[in-house]
Order: sequence, then C-alpha cells, then structure tokens
Amino acid sequence: MSSLPRRVKCVAKAPTSELPSFLNSTSESEEEEEEWEPKSKIARKPRLPKKTEAKTKKAAAPQSTVARKVVKKVAIKEEMDVSLPIEPIEDNKMQLLKPKEENTGTKPKSLNRTPEVPKKMEINSFQGKNQNSLVSDEKPSTSVPVVKQEKCEEEFAFDEPPSKKIKLNACPEGKPVKNLGANKIKEEFEMNWDIVQALSEITNVEPWVCANLIWLFQEENTIPFIARYRKELINNLEADALREVQHTLEELRTVAKKTHMMIQKLKKEGKLSSCLLKELLNCRTLEELDHVSAPYKSGSKGTKAQRAKQLGLEPAALSLLQNPVELNLFSYIRPNTKGLANIQEVEAGVQHILADIFAKDKDTLDFIRKLCHQRYISIQSTLAKVSSKNGNEKDIDKFQLYHEFSCNIKNIQHHQILAINRGENLKILTVKVNIPDGVKNEFCWWCVNERWRPKQFLKPEFMRLLRSSVEDAYKRLIYPLLCREFRSKLTSDAEKESVMMFGRNLRQLLLTSPVRGRALMGVDPGYKHGCKLAIISPTSQILHTDVVYLHSGQGFREAEKIKRLLLQYNCSTVVIGNGTACRETEAYFADLIMKKYFAPLDVVYCIVSEAGASIYSVSPEASKEMPDLDPNLRSAVSIARRVQDPLAELVKIEPKHIGVGMYQHDVSQTLLKATLDSVVEECVSFVGVDINICSEILLRHIAGLNTNRAKNIIEWREKNGPFINREQLKEVKGLGPKTFQQCAGFIRFNQEYIKTFCSDKKNELGSRALLTKAGALGKKKSKLTSCASQQPNPLDQTCIHPESYNVAMRFLSLIGGNANDIGKSDMQQKVNVVIQKEGLEGTAKRLNTTVHTLQLIIDGLTQPEGYDIRTDFDKPDFKRSIVCFEDLSVGAVLTGKVENATPFGVFVDIGVGKAGLIPVRNITEAKLSKVKKRRSLGLGPGERVEVKVLNVDIPRLRITLDLIRVL
Repeated sequence: MSSLPRRVKCVAKAPTSELPSFLNSTSESEEEEEEWEPKSKIARKPRLPKKTEAKTKKAAAPQSTVARKVVKKVAIKEEMDVSLPIEPIEDNKMQLLKPKEENTGTKPKSLNRTPEVPKKMEINSFQGKNQNSLVSDEKPSTSVPVVKQEKCEEEFAFDEPPSKKIKLNACPEGKPVKNLGANKIKEEFEMNWDIVQALSEITNVEPWVCANLIWLFQEENTIPFIARYRKELINNLEADALREVQHTLEELRTVAKKTHMMIQKLKKEGKLSSCLLKELLNCRTLEELDHVSAPYKSGSKGTKAQRAKQLGLEPAALSLLQNPVELNLFSYIRPNTKGLANIQEVEAGVQHILADIFAKDKDTLDFIRKLCHQRYISIQSTLAKVSSKNGNEKDIDKFQLYHEFSCNIKNIQHHQILAINRGENLKILTVKVNIPDGVKNEFCWWCVNERWRPKQFLKPEFMRLLRSSVEDAYKRLIYPLLCREFRSKLTSDAEKESVMMFGRNLRQLLLTSPVRGRALMGVDPGYKHGCKLAIISPTSQILHTDVVYLHSGQGFREAEKIKRLLLQYNCSTVVIGNGTACRETEAYFADLIMKKYFAPLDVVYCIVSEAGASIYSVSPEASKEMPDLDPNLRSAVSIARRVQDPLAELVKIEPKHIGVGMYQHDVSQTLLKATLDSVVEECVSFVGVDINICSEILLRHIAGLNTNRAKNIIEWREKNGPFINREQLKEVKGLGPKTFQQCAGFIRFNQEYIKTFCSDKKNELGSRALLTKAGALGKKKSKLTSCASQQPNPLDQTCIHPESYNVAMRFLSLIGGNANDIGKSDMQQKVNVVIQKEGLEGTAKRLNTTVHTLQLIIDGLTQPEGYDIRTDFDKPDFKRSIVCFEDLSVGAVLTGKVENATPFGVFVDIGVGKAGLIPVRNITEAKLSKVKKRRSLGLGPGERVEVKVLNVDIPRLRITLDLIRVL
C-alpha cells in the first residue's frame, strides 16, 4: 500500500499468498481425516493497491510573529497526522472522535481563530448504535461510524482536491490535537465486519486508537514518528504494539482482498449465489476463506455434495429439513444412473448435501468453536514409525522431549509448537490434535435437537439419516477444519512471538552503550590462516592492520609484535570475536595480561559476537568503505567497531545474520525481515544521527528516509558543505514535506561545529565582499550571501520536532530561559520551578498544547548536549582472566552477560566458552532491576547478571543457572 512509508512498507506487507500445506488442503476431504503439515516455504506477499490521492504540497512553517491574515494561508504539513477520521459535509462541520469512556453527550469546542485545546480528546465510541447502522445486509461496510458535525468558524477547503484539503490557521501549540478534517475510514474491499472493531478485538487495543492508527498509517506516517510525536493519538503505545497493529491490519486487508478476488472469480464462472456471497463476506481469516471457497476452486473434481447436487438431490435434502412429510426418496431412484441406482445411494447423496450445509453454517461453526474453547483440547506428538527405523539417531535424539508429548493447546509454549513443527517437517514426529468425544456427542445432540431440528415430524428413517448427516459433517468436514484452525493459530502465534522476541533482542543489542574515546584492537581469531588484527582510532579511523599466528608455535614472537602495536597506538582494549579459535585466543591474551606483559598499559579484553562479520566483509558496502583492505582484515575492523559504536556498525549487516533469534529459519521470512528492519529504523531514529558526520548507511535507516534520499543528502552535503539547520533539509532533492516531517525530529546538529563553520564562512564572505564592489562575483556572491543568512537553531540539537518549535520558544519565555542554555543545569532549575508551581497539565493548558508534547519539549531542553539514550544500557563486559568449563562447580556464583533471550529461558555468557541457560521459571520480578524500564518480564542481550551454577552436564556441555540479580 503506497500510503505507508517506504521503509515501513515491508512491515505492512500482507501475509504469504502461498498458504501452508495444512491450509491448502481441500476443506471437504474424502472419508479420511487430513494430515496437517507445517509450512516449508514462504511465498512472496502481494502488494496492496496504491492510493490515488495526491500528496500534500510543501508549505512554509508558521511563524509566531506573522500577522493572522498571512498565517491563515499557511498549510501546516506537520499537523496532518494528528487528524482523526471525520465525515466532511456541506456546511463544513466536524467533531472529534473520543474514547469510549468519555461522555458522548459532551459538546466539543470548535476551531476558532485562537486555537484552544480541549481538556480531553473526544472520540465517538465505536461500539454505539451508529456502528450497527453502518453495515447493511445488502452492502456491507468497513467504514468507521458517522461522526457528528458542528459548525466551525474557519473555512476548510473540504471540496478541494485531497492535496489542498488541510487548511487552518497557524496553531501556536505547534502540534495540535484537534481533528484537522478528513474522509471517514473507508476500506477498498468491504466486508460484513467492521475493520476497526475487528482490529481492536484481535490486538486488544481500544477501538478509537485503532481508528487513529489506521488513519496515521494511511497518511504515510512511520512507526518511530508515531511512537514519539503522536502519543496522544495512540494512547502512548510502544513501537512493538504499533508493529503488531500494523501487521494485523494488513492481515485483515489481505483477507478482504482475497475474498473479493474469489467473489469476482466465482461471479465470472456463474457459481456465486447470495448464500455463498454472505458466507464469503463473513470470513475473517484465510482458513475460513479456504474452507468456504475450496469446493469452488478451479481444477477441483468437485466434492461429494456437489456431485450429489448435480444428480438433482438438493431439493430432497432441503425438503428433509423444511417439509419432510411430503418427501419420498424412492422417487429419486434411477436404476441406470450411478449415484441414484438404489435407495442407499440416494440416502448417501442426501447425507453429503446435508453435511455440506451443516459444515458451512456460521452458527454451527460458532457453536463448535465455543464448545472446544470450554473443553480440554490437546496437541499430541509421537515418534514417527518411519523415522524410528530409518532416521538419523542424532536428529531423533534432538526431539527426545517430544517422542511422547501431550499438552493442552491453551498452555503449550511457543517454542514447543515450533519444535513440534520442525520435527514433523523432518518426518521424525507425528502430530495430531485430540478433541474429546464429549465434544462430538454434545455437538451432534445440539444440531439434531436445536439448530437443524426439522419443522415437522420426522419418520424414523429420516431421523436416522439426519443423525448420520450430522456425524458425517463432524467427522469428514468440521473436525479436520478445527484441527487446521487450531494448528494454524498456534503456529501463527508462535511465529509472531519468535519474530517479536528476535526484534526485542535485536533492539537490546543495537542499543548497547558505545565505548567512546579510546583506541581499540579488533581480533578475528583463526588457526591456520592466523588471527587478523585491526587497530582503530577513537573516531573509528583504521590505524593499522596485521596478521599474527598465535596458535602455530610462534606465540612468544608474536607477543612482541602485539605489545609494540599496543604501545605505539596507546591502545589498552582488545576486542576478540567469538568465532573459531576464540577460546584459545582469549586464553592467550588472558595469560599475557595476568603476567603484566603489556605494562605500563593496563590492558583489558572483551568477547563480542562476530555474527555477520564475514558476510559484511565481502559485501559491496564493505568494498566501498574499505576498498584497499583484504576482506579477512575487514572483519577485524568490524569486530572492533562493534564495541566502539554498535549501532553504526550493526546496521551494515542484514539483521537476520546477527544471530539473536529463535527458530528464525522456521518462521515467515517476509515477516521477520519486515519486523527487524522496522526495529533497526526505530533504534537509529530514537538514538538520532548527526547529519553532518553520519554515514549514508546509517542515514538510510532514519524514519522517512531510504537509499535514494540518503544518497541525495550526502551529495548535497558534499556539494554545499555542512547543514546549518533542519530547514535546509527541504532543499535536498526528494525530501518533500512528508519526508521532512517524518525524519526532521530524528536528525541532530552539533552546535559547536555549526558555530565554528558559520564563523569561518562569515569571515570568508567578508573578505570576498571587499573584492566584489564592482560586482565581480555577480550571482555567486548573492548565493553565498543567502547561504550566510542561514542561522543555526539551538533546538536542532534536541529531540523536539520543528512543528513544536513555536511552543518550545513560548515555554522558554515562560520560564525565563534562553535557547543557548539548552542542556545546562540552570535550564533544569528554571523548568522545575515552573512545573512545581503550575504542574505539567496546567503549564500545557497555558501553552495550548498537550501534556505529551510539553514533556517532550522539557526532555529536549534539559537533556545535556550530546545526550545518548544508549547510556542507560549496558556496556561490554571487560575482563582480565579466564575460567574453564571444567573449573565450574555447583553453587559457584559468577557474573556474565546475556547472549540471547528465548521464551523458555535466557542464555548467559559466563566466560567458559559455552553459554549457560537460566530457565524462565528462575527469572522472577523480584530479581530484576527496579531502576530499568522494562518492556516485559525478561532480560535482553547485553545485560550483566549475577548467577549461581545449579547443574553442570559435561558430556552434553550444558550449564543450568539461577538468576541472583541484575547488575
């Protein structure tokens, strides 16, 4: 969907078009139950249709000193995305959406010349009567409720093209919460269910928040921008929750799109009936759609019910339910026709038609699903007979826990589902869903006596036929459908959790605190080809590269070379990759350090993951960055830079190669890539980049930017010199109003560097002015003069968005502060005085802004210059000695660093070459740090912990740990 931002678009791609084998199977199987098979291949997701609306034109930002008449003409492009869906009408009236708990009778304030922010956003409940009136039987709708309107004194250009729709006077608060006017939410493919309500039910997010998110995504807003600058519209949701809503939204839209494609196909083939149309429009999942549409797919030989209908038995089946007194099955016997030769074949045909009717009925399926939800449904796995004879013992032993496994589907863990699916794919396990007989018995009784009870008295032979039809429908059609639904739901949830866990681990890794201000020696260990060395400066410049052979009898001679290099470049930190020969290399350096061989330097070392370093070293990006360096030496440079600035280095590597996930090869690769790319974008954006020194690779991960836009920014910088302020970004080719809005808040400017540059530029212009009295430089002079007119803005070094600069300046005036004092202790004191006196809400009301915007402004003004959110995260664990696996003993207390987190536990590197596992049952809230803000009850990569050894299994190289505390 083109309305989504370019980088986030991958997140919103629809689910795979090629369904797993257990979903592709025909809904109406023959006599035997169908076997469920987990998916083995991931198909490419289809692109959603593009939006035809034009983009909003670029407009100048409002100035506080401009006359009201002039300001009225200014289009506030940044304010577009705070808008909520309303319905434009002729008299240009509108009203805000409001949360469910609000009083719907409250009259909202109108947009007057002097903007006033209401105390609370008013959003109409999506569960009121209006919602029910939207969906008619004949033409279902997915639009949001019709929103009441009220007169507004300002003139809004509702009747103009979309690009001119947003027109209002300048809002002094910079980021208003008022509804700026837009069409109500209307989906391209309409269904019998409301997309807002469905999204709310699936994600457990309030309907008004879902409606706002749908609108924000349609307006091409990125997740980092929404999470930071539109908090009041999303009820302060975090980025992970926004990704989940976005993915679910695209799943629902995919179902709607495929449903309408199926409807068009069946209509063209003449197979579409009003009953079938209603069934199709009721589908909410791809499984339901497949179940309803499977008998009508081209190439199908037809179901038993279809063949019976072709023989003319459908009137007999319907008569049995509606008017059984007049039914005479013997009249349908045709001795020379297969399927009608005798009464038994006629009864079988009627039974197949009735079973098909029962299995397609929405009320019947809802009843059996509700019944299963109340009962104990288990999933069982056993060792496959074929694998036990012919399988590889090593592979079979990996699944030892699942040879005789049974668990309630409500309690089974996500990693267990993924393990069972993998074992089934390898033909090692046999899996089935066990539904108790009590469910079948109660379902059959309900069908015969309530749902499908005939309207008239039934003869005994007809009652027997009805019971047989119900049992046939359950055994042949409904039970396989339920099994597919259960396993599909379990697999889908497990995959989503695996991807989300990968994302959380990746975020923790990317936000590892950088080690700045020191030279580092990166070591890529190896045996035969030696250990590759690279020394980098505090500014990441390559000072020296070399190869040493530490494990071929030349260790003592090579030690002299290493010592000379460390002393020459004043380097006291060694970073060792955790690949081949890591333990031996670590022991080598630990031994020299213990002997104080590198004196007077106090050398320390750390182990860092080298996952992806080899792939990066031969990539085109590495060749472009280090053209004259051997690929083997590039990996050593990458290892050193991962400690100096983890974020800047790890973004160069495809996220899935970083290796902090679980079952990453068993999940949807499209979903995995989309989520991980979104996490990288989130981390880079929230940390921020200095526009004048950052690399093109890092820049392309900023929200709203892509490869071409990042390239254009770098070219502009090389041609015109450094950027002076954020407004200059608008001069870059390809950076329109929307792109500027999305990326501006995440781009930083080093004020000292800018002031120095402007001072030098001013002196240069002054000297040139003496030479141009006769107009010698002509146009070139005017260009330089206009460049000099660009003044640095102190707010550009903060996280405050340009759309809120006006509010920030008025807040500075209120507290008596100066923009040049940003980040100083005096600024913090002045802010505290005002906030303690009037409170946060009172101050926000006084400034006509929202509390969230004001809090962001306060953070931006009080955070010290060069503030980095990564300082709150853990740094690498530096050490001087080593412990061997054999030295471990039960009860020993050690410190370590979290390597990876999974749903069943956390792997911790305790320095013995093999990570230990803290089972999830040993991670309790009481043991976690109270200081850190946690997204969930768990630990993430990079965190330092104190653990106690519970068990050491030397033959299997397994260490079980208990968490004592988080350091």
